[in-house]
Amino acid sequence: MDSLYVSSHPDDFRSLLTLIAAEFSPSRPRTLAEEPPAGVARCRPALLLGDGRDTPLCGAGAVAWYLASVGRRTGSDAQQESEVWQWLSFAENELTPVACAVVFPLLGLQHSSKAELLRVLKVLDQVLEPRTFLVGESLSLADMAVAMAALLPFKYALEPTDRKTLVNVSRWFDTCVNQPQFLKVLGKISLYSPGSERPPKTEAQLKKEAKKREKMEKFQQKKEMEEKKKKKQMQSQTEKKAKPEKKELGVITYNVPTPAGEKKDVLSSLPDSYSPQYVEAAWYSWWEKQGFFKPEYGRKSLSEPNPRGIFMMCIPPPNVTGSLHLGHALTNAIQDCLTRWHRMRGETTLWNPGCDHAGIATQVVVEKKLMRERGMSRHDLGRENFIQEVWTWKNEKGDRIYHQLKKLGSSLDWDRACFTMDPKLSYAVQEAFIRMHDEGVIYRSKRLVNWSCTLNSAISDIEVDKKELTGRTLLPVPGYKEKVEFGVLVSFSYKIEGSDEEVVVATTRIETMLGDTAVAVHPDDPRYQHLKGKVALHPFCDRKLPVVFDDFVDMNFGTGAVKITPAHDHNDYEVGERHKLPFVNILDENGFLINVPPPFLGMKRFEARKAVLQALKDRGQFKEVKDNPMVVPVCSRSKDIVEPLLKPQWYVDCRDMGKQAADSVRSGELKIIPDHHLKTWFNWMDNIRDWCISRQLWWGHRIPAYFITVNDPSVKPGEDVDGHYWVSGRSEEEAREKAAKRFNVTADKISLRQDEDVLDTWFSSGIFPFSIFGWPNECEDLNVFYPGTLLETGHDILFFWVARMVMMGLKLTGKLPFKEVYLHAVVRDAHGRKMSKSLGNVIDPLDVITGISLEGLHAQLKDSNLDPVEIEKAKEGQKSDYPSGIPECGTDALRFALCAYTSQGRDINLDVNRILGYRHFCNKLWNAVKFAMRTLGESFVPWEKLCGSESVADRWILSRLCAAVALCGNGFQAYDFPAITTAIYNFWLYELCDVYLESVKPVFSRTDAEAQKQAEVCRQTLYTCLEVGLRLLSPIMPFVTEELFQRLPRRQPQDSPPSICVTSYPESSEVSDEEIDREMEFVMTVVRTIRSLRADYNLTKTRADCYLQCIDSATVSLVEKYSLQIQTLSYSQAIHPVIGGDGTIPVGCAVAIASDKCSVHLMLKGLIDLDKEVAKLTTKQGDLEKQMEKLEEKMKKSDYREKVPAKVQDLDAEKVRREETSALHSSNGAIYKFK
Repeated sequence: MDSLYVSSHPDDFRSLLTLIAAEFSPSRPRTLAEEPPAGVARCRPALLLGDGRDTPLCGAGAVAWYLASVGRRTGSDAQQESEVWQWLSFAENELTPVACAVVFPLLGLQHSSKAELLRVLKVLDQVLEPRTFLVGESLSLADMAVAMAALLPFKYALEPTDRKTLVNVSRWFDTCVNQPQFLKVLGKISLYSPGSERPPKTEAQLKKEAKKREKMEKFQQKKEMEEKKKKKQMQSQTEKKAKPEKKELGVITYNVPTPAGEKKDVLSSLPDSYSPQYVEAAWYSWWEKQGFFKPEYGRKSLSEPNPRGIFMMCIPPPNVTGSLHLGHALTNAIQDCLTRWHRMRGETTLWNPGCDHAGIATQVVVEKKLMRERGMSRHDLGRENFIQEVWTWKNEKGDRIYHQLKKLGSSLDWDRACFTMDPKLSYAVQEAFIRMHDEGVIYRSKRLVNWSCTLNSAISDIEVDKKELTGRTLLPVPGYKEKVEFGVLVSFSYKIEGSDEEVVVATTRIETMLGDTAVAVHPDDPRYQHLKGKVALHPFCDRKLPVVFDDFVDMNFGTGAVKITPAHDHNDYEVGERHKLPFVNILDENGFLINVPPPFLGMKRFEARKAVLQALKDRGQFKEVKDNPMVVPVCSRSKDIVEPLLKPQWYVDCRDMGKQAADSVRSGELKIIPDHHLKTWFNWMDNIRDWCISRQLWWGHRIPAYFITVNDPSVKPGEDVDGHYWVSGRSEEEAREKAAKRFNVTADKISLRQDEDVLDTWFSSGIFPFSIFGWPNECEDLNVFYPGTLLETGHDILFFWVARMVMMGLKLTGKLPFKEVYLHAVVRDAHGRKMSKSLGNVIDPLDVITGISLEGLHAQLKDSNLDPVEIEKAKEGQKSDYPSGIPECGTDALRFALCAYTSQGRDINLDVNRILGYRHFCNKLWNAVKFAMRTLGESFVPWEKLCGSESVADRWILSRLCAAVALCGNGFQAYDFPAITTAIYNFWLYELCDVYLESVKPVFSRTDAEAQKQAEVCRQTLYTCLEVGLRLLSPIMPFVTEELFQRLPRRQPQDSPPSICVTSYPESSEVSDEEIDREMEFVMTVVRTIRSLRADYNLTKTRADCYLQCIDSATVSLVEKYSLQIQTLSYSQAIHPVIGGDGTIPVGCAVAIASDKCSVHLMLKGLIDLDKEVAKLTTKQGDLEKQMEKLEEKMKKSDYREKVPAKVQDLDAEKVRREETSALHSSNGAIYKFK
């Protein structure tokens, strides 16, 4: 027996290559993870052949070639063998060196060269674009070698963003490593993401770390001894430090008894720190009771024109079965911000709530409940009783999501809430169907639908999950004990009648061959021209299959011949229509085989899969089975495999409506934002197919259509698919009259049978924008609020809902349902993964608002439908992402975070830690307002307008406030939510708190008359900033802004609105002061430079004199103008502006350059060890000189002028000039001063 000697290291890719090649060998060698015998081989991997030959094979290439050639994986002919050799050379000589150069720095062995690695992989990516494998149509040694050379980069270096640029390489690598032979050797590969596991460490590294640990332990022992000596001092300090920590982390609740709907107590003092539970209590019920969310608020009549305009938006109705998830939270955060902004602008504003009956989802929930509690199916109850059962469940549980929406602060008009099964909306649905049916837009036809055997219903495309497989995979299917095989391509042959010839075809669903009615080939394929007019023979029945010639066949794929099953495949259906082939349906509604010969008759579909395969083998017509990457359609509700099935159904003719919808966007009448979705819109609308609206359910809007039977011998009986024998009506009597008129008989001769099916849920959702206002009946709401202003939703339902609303709005009302569509991104987790219960990354927004422990997250998994293995996997995901659970963040912080994330892209990677950051922002806001209110004092009265004698600091902060107002206004107009949140965050945190409040503290500390006068002006400025700043923030953070706004005095108390949510939104009438902004930018640059110097020398509490060396008198004047601000913000002892050379600066200063007009000299004499500082500066000077030499050497090269872009040359020249004139000069000066 052959012996294979390999390394035991899990990342020795050369050994791994030979092990994988061995898996393909029919006689696998014995594997030994040890050195080969002395004198037999020099290195590993090595193969010692067991046939008595003395010469062993050494090296990965030689060993892998031998093993792969035995397993016939080195190419099918001489050309393919040469190609495999080429790829082996590529792997060894091109890919391996750059892969090691990137990965081995992690082991401390080489310098990284990721750019070079990506360059090589991009070459590979281009080659793989049209191919599945590198050589031929199946996996070869070429794939094994290159995949193993790429293994370490994929595991340890290539980030998700890198892999996105290498689409074809990533696909191919994924296909390779999921082959059974690879999996046996490698196990499941985890691809690299920042923070993931690094390669195993070398022995040298482990020794180094052990020494480091030993040193650290000694250091810790020494530290403990020192701490024991200072124990008493430390205890008192710890007690003092514990207090603020307790305040920040503690939960403060609102305990003043306040009846629901009554105003919250705002007379008692604010708590010491921000607590979401305290802030968010009591406000919502008061807002609701006061009618702030109603469009009638503050208006005599809705019909009376409002010069400010009307804003109307309807909520994307969530499922009645639904529970709030982060997708809902994002949708509602954006919609509520927009609604509140429009309301504060004085527009007549309506955000209309509603809920969707969610046909399939609700029926499944109630059916499971029935079976669990009473052991009954819906059929045991009967249709009427079952529907009553659903209503009972809806009335008990169905408004849960409304309570959750209120928790998010959604300012919806709840008096107008609608449910799609309410009488008003049900009547509109019935009317829409009848009108469209009478017009011929809705018609009856027998076509292929997405069929769920478990649900016994057709389902829409959005309810079909596309599960991608890389190869052979076993999947669980409801109703089957064992998992079912997918991801394989089975080839078999059909015999040609009257000859020994056969045609080989392939399929991923071998059981469907029982319904084959033809074999198709391409009209130009020379291999099959002689088969014109010939037929193939079906092996299991006497059916003859004509050979048809059709352009849809790809003659380069497989054998170029394709089996045609018109009744069970969408492409084959169209071929069958074109060539008038028989449509043989072999599946019933439950997935059992019909219209097939024994022994297959009555078998379950996937049991027949095995039986057909065996029968083909027995007849000698089976050829091969091979792995095949494919997409399997899975029902999102039942997890069943979706089958294309021929069923008579109702369809909507979408051609004209689709054209109208597309044209409305092309003309600009309807605007879609962001515009990168336009391509998708036009692609769908211009290629739209008719819409199947039948669903085989009991819960939903029963189709108001009746099949006609005429009890008159002169009228022949009709068929189900014949639309002439179907009539629609608002009642059975109306339908009977229509039928009698159609067939010219008396009504008593008409028998009617109402269709058992219900309408697709998207049908009622499609008319939602006008059905909620009572259409088709005329009323005030319909006249005022339809058409609406805006439709805001996720881009993933652009076609399923948005397009259908546009089409049905135009069709039934002659108007677009809204003027603009804003599509937000889809929420993913912090790692960019789709939210999935099995990954444990689905987050309930209420858990973010109130906080939840890790154990609490685990407990939620027990109530899910996950199997035990998935639950454990999900727990690991939760443990990894939320090791301490999710901290309490509050509604305001969650809303702010969601808006901040909403860049106009396709995905949002939401990190809970960032939401927590915005909770800290709320705390900063809280403390700022508390400080400001203490500063204002209890007797403060705001002026109606500012006096005009404001200081430079006042004028600057007012200028920044003006800029923030403009940015927010523009951001709301453009749906640029990150611009709004950034403007508000920067104003409150960096400009108001960090700069203005700090810079004016000395003004309030002085007691002279002039200072008191200036302090009053400061107070008025501060009040303006608080009042306007809170109004700016209110649409995004409604709770905390209301809480703080209620504590502020009013400019005009008699006319002041009762709530911030109905107070006017700030509008910028003034332009920000650009000159003062520029001056303050210079001041802050100087301050940052001084602070940086202080940090360098660890001057935490010590104040030092600061000398600002200015280039001209204008800069000196500027420094003098702002000297108080510079001194205060930089914690300096005094500011001394000087002009001239270094002689004007005292000895013993540290130096740094603030700008080209000013250098900072910080007096350190007597504060630090000057000798150490001189040594540090000398080293820095040496580094600067080396940088200069390198740059000058680069610029002196002969080809520099020709090859380097002009912009880069200018930058290089500027760098040399700057370094020569400032950095080196300052460094020399500083050394001189210190010496």
